[in-house]
Amino acid sequence: MKTPSALALLLALLFSAPLAPACAATAIIVSARNTATRIVSDQAAQIFLGKSNQLTPIDLADNSATRSDFYQKIAGKDQDQVKAIWSKIVFTGRGFPPKEYNSPADVKKAVAADSGAIGYIDKAAVDDTVRVVLIVH
Repeated sequence: MKTPSALALLLALLFSAPLAPACAATAIIVSARNTATRIVSDQAAQIFLGKSNQLTPIDLADNSATRSDFYQKIAGKDQDQVKAIWSKIVFTGRGFPPKEYNSPADVKKAVAADSGAIGYIDKAAVDDTVRVVLIVH
């Protein structure tokens, strides 16, 4: 059995630990050379789910928590649903899924290099090589 002072110490450590944000803000980005300044969530969902070819989507790897969170927030879809949508698009010959990158830094670099690309990264990782067109909370 724990003594009252041990329990107090445990509680003090627990509540003094820094808490991670419940959900980090995700920035949808385009190249700094792109003239787009703003899009809405519905447009982003259309682009990332293959229903619009307005921009070329760039994705994080499918095992990424940021990716799962992103699709849930912009389209209300989980990873299995997103894969099913893209499987149908590929099967019917209407397109190919977004190219995947393993890290947010790689996504940012790819988007910065292609004025027709769109991607998403943590808002804190944005720099002047890309332009934020939407923040997703």
